[in-house]
Amino acid sequence: MAGRPLGTLYLNPLAGPAPVDLGFLAAVNRFVLVGALIAGAIAVLVTLALSHRIVRPIELLTAAARRMEKGDLTGRVSVRPGDEIGQLASAFNAMADGLTRLEQLRQKMVGDVAHELRTPLTNIRGYLEAARDGLVTPDTALVNNLYEEVMLLNRLVDDLQELALAEAGQLHLERRLLDVGEVARMAAEAIRPQAEARGLELALDLPSDLPPVAADPHRIGQVLRNLFNNALEFTPRGGQVTLTARLDGTWVCLEVGDSGPGIAPEQLPFVFERFYRADPSRARATGGAGLGLAIVKQLVEAHGGRVWVKSTPGTGSWFGFTLPVA
Repeated sequence: MAGRPLGTLYLNPLAGPAPVDLGFLAAVNRFVLVGALIAGAIAVLVTLALSHRIVRPIELLTAAARRMEKGDLTGRVSVRPGDEIGQLASAFNAMADGLTRLEQLRQKMVGDVAHELRTPLTNIRGYLEAARDGLVTPDTALVNNLYEEVMLLNRLVDDLQELALAEAGQLHLERRLLDVGEVARMAAEAIRPQAEARGLELALDLPSDLPPVAADPHRIGQVLRNLFNNALEFTPRGGQVTLTARLDGTWVCLEVGDSGPGIAPEQLPFVFERFYRADPSRARATGGAGLGLAIVKQLVEAHGGRVWVKSTPGTGSWFGFTLPVA
């Protein structure tokens, strides 16, 4: 079917685009350029925001670590939960809290050691000055008093040395298979005269079929004597001190109980710390230097066991420890 012509098309390859086309292309170029600039600006802002979110906590951690290096243990960083930086901040704060507690314990220990050493030294000095000035006669009574003060100093120094060796993992243990029930009976019999002199009843509940343990008999005896001495000090006349032993799986458990005043719940976590006294009013002569239970803890842990304390105010306390079955 034949059609009819609609017009004539002229092609000129040498002619450029029409003015209307140039305007359109220029508008497109402007939009592309503006879009690129806006996208670049947004990318820069997002990068800066993310960098600040990541780098700022690290800068705070670095600043706090540098203050800690100079001895300032009060620095803490804000914790941002939910990411690795927050976990790092939590770990840093926990480390700072631990170092602060250790520093407080160190300062307290230095003060306690100075106090415990100063008391017998002051007494010795007073006795010697009185004898030098002719106020007292250097007789047997004076020599006995000086001897007692020197023995107090000697026991304190020995206890501190044992604690230092145990905490450093250098305490020498002569392990051998032993009947812990027999060791416990010997320790109880050694303490019985003191208990009777104080008007206390000493009760034993030691099964004869306890399995042997691999331990140092001298050190285990020392642990029991320290627990007995602690019980005797806090049990009033007419009371009872009890030693029990039992088998618990692969552990032999021993406990020393008393019928004393007991220990307040808020004080229980600290009774095994050095120089800690549940009753601050007790003097060194009556309540000890506060090292006995700390030595118990270190000696038991050196044998691979653990210690614990249970107490109800008004009814007494139980101090126990475990030893692994050989």
